[in-house]
Amino acid sequence: MKMAEHELPKTMKAAVMHRTRSIVIEEVPLPEIGPHEVLVKVMAVGICGSDLHYYSHGRIGPYVVEGPFILGHECAGDVAAVGSAVSRFAAGDRVAVEPGVTCGRCEACKAGRYNLCPGVEFLATPPYDGAFVQYIKIREDFLFPIPDSLSYEEAALVEPFSVGIHAAARTGLQPGSTIAIMGMGPVGLMAVAAAKAYGAAEIIVTDLEPLRLDAAKRLGATHAVNIREQDPLQAVKEITGGRGVDVAWETAGNPKALQSALGSLRRGGKLAIVGLPAQDEIPLNVPFIADNEVDIYGIFRYANTYPKGIRFLSSGIVDAKSLITDRFALEQTQEAMERALNHKSECLKVIVYPNGLLQGE
Repeated sequence: MKMAEHELPKTMKAAVMHRTRSIVIEEVPLPEIGPHEVLVKVMAVGICGSDLHYYSHGRIGPYVVEGPFILGHECAGDVAAVGSAVSRFAAGDRVAVEPGVTCGRCEACKAGRYNLCPGVEFLATPPYDGAFVQYIKIREDFLFPIPDSLSYEEAALVEPFSVGIHAAARTGLQPGSTIAIMGMGPVGLMAVAAAKAYGAAEIIVTDLEPLRLDAAKRLGATHAVNIREQDPLQAVKEITGGRGVDVAWETAGNPKALQSALGSLRRGGKLAIVGLPAQDEIPLNVPFIADNEVDIYGIFRYANTYPKGIRFLSSGIVDAKSLITDRFALEQTQEAMERALNHKSECLKVIVYPNGLLQGE
């Protein structure tokens, strides 16, 4: 194992969830890396909707938290040590972490759709612990160098940004196209950034929180619809002159939002289902889908997005850092989770710093 000049500690701090809405800071052993793995000193971790779901409910669908568990998967940091066979990284490199390590051998991996790998080991998805720790280990091919111009916070946001990039690729979003994005949570906001990066001419967004709608406009939305004040379908029809949008993405996991996204499409339009609703089955207008030849795409995480995401965010085309409203040290992880869970009208993106708050971040 090749490591940084200073000696690494034997143990590290971790924010461990023992039951729902209860996180304790503990001292745990430092991960031991294999020949193809890298030890990363975690500098910034974003709180995601899935983290909040595990924190408050202890499960998402078939994934159930059993026993002590560590949350967090949107992360970036510094290389602390590398395995004997690692060739792409050295101690001190700044990196973004793609959190889902796949087998590389199955049919999905061979086809380039490795997000569908049945053997994926995804940070903070049971039974795999996450990144609310001072150090994590990750296989070399799921690390990506970041330029000095990109902060650790922004590099952590490449993960939710990747969902939007994947949705854009799946739905064939083209420069000059019109798009409706339903739901302005953290993933929805980064989806706005992706739509702008792909050159969408009109980006119509919906939500019920003014703070999130204002943030969407800063990221590139051309029209923001507060669903408390206006019917989203009527708004889309008015904005597009009755035509409908080329593409619609549902990012809220809300049945009504999904139905609105479908209804907002022009004939021959494309719908991406990004958000996961609580229930398995939702009524959809099948005659509308058939008569208008609507294409429907399921979106599960992402694949082959990190290099592009890093380039987009480094270019300054979107101000992703403006989304960060709250910052907490690792010792304040439970406070950070409660803030993100209970104050959605006041905060957009919450960042946890496992190795201390950073000067200038």
